[in-house]
Amino acid sequence: MPTEAKRETIDALRVELSANRTMIVSEYRGLKVKEISEIRRALRKSSVSYRVVKNRLMRIAAQDNAAANALSPLLVGPTAIAFGNDEATTAKAVLDAVRPFGKIVKITGGVLGSSRIDADGVVRLATLPSREALLSEALGAITAPMSTVAGLFDAPLRDVVGLVDALIDRRGGVAA
Repeated sequence: MPTEAKRETIDALRVELSANRTMIVSEYRGLKVKEISEIRRALRKSSVSYRVVKNRLMRIAAQDNAAANALSPLLVGPTAIAFGNDEATTAKAVLDAVRPFGKIVKITGGVLGSSRIDADGVVRLATLPSREALLSEALGAITAPMSTVAGLFDAPLRDVVGLVDALIDRRGGVAA
């Protein structure tokens, strides 16, 4: 029979799972409590939470979540999970926060929505620009051809105005 503390932990994990769509799973074996607190503090600046979880309780919490199948194989050994919403920002923040402890902390993978990625995928994800930067690049790619077309339609009118100005200048500044 689960204790009340375990029920509360499972409920808290369910809230984390429903509130966040990105999870980066790592093995923290060998870290001291002070070092885990440093990682948490660094991640908090990027709106990412970092929790040490019991694998069994996490599996129970994820049962009703779409990420359950993707998350379950990553829950091996001492596990800590970083929860965030923006995929690239979360991955970059985690890699930056654990860099000083690179020989101790091992990224085992991640879950994006309901898809699992491996540790190399997390590293590649961290090199991507943020969602806002990607959206602005896409918007720029869409609007650039429209600006070109508008310029092409505007060019003949600009040329006519230039010709009229040249004629006025040739006649000594007097319009006919």
